[in-house]
Amino acid sequence: MQIDFDSLGTKIARRRRELGLKQNELSEMLGISNNYLSNIENGHSIPSLEVFSDICIKLRITPDMLLLGVIRIDNVPENIKDNLKLCTNKELKFIDTMVQCILNSRDSDGVNNEITYL
Repeated sequence: MQIDFDSLGTKIARRRRELGLKQNELSEMLGISNNYLSNIENGHSIPSLEVFSDICIKLRITPDMLLLGVIRIDNVPENIKDNLKLCTNKELKFIDTMVQCILNSRDSDGVNNEITYL
């Protein structure tokens, strides 16, 4: 598989903006220079595996989404997949918003402190 680093950088930049982060904020979170992050986002530098992993963690996105543009759902139970197939686009957008709320409420250890589950 050939990695398209221009596309990878574009996806990183898009996700960063979706989360409302400035380049300097993300670079500080990653412990790298703003110039290095800019070069990654523009496809001029290839991130190390460690930096790539940190980017995925900080941007709360899977490596497969950044590399391939899709998310593998091998670990999602079949009943959830089947139920999602029955949803309208509007319902899927709502579900996505709810999942994002859950993920955003996690602390740095991945523990959800704000939502009480029934």
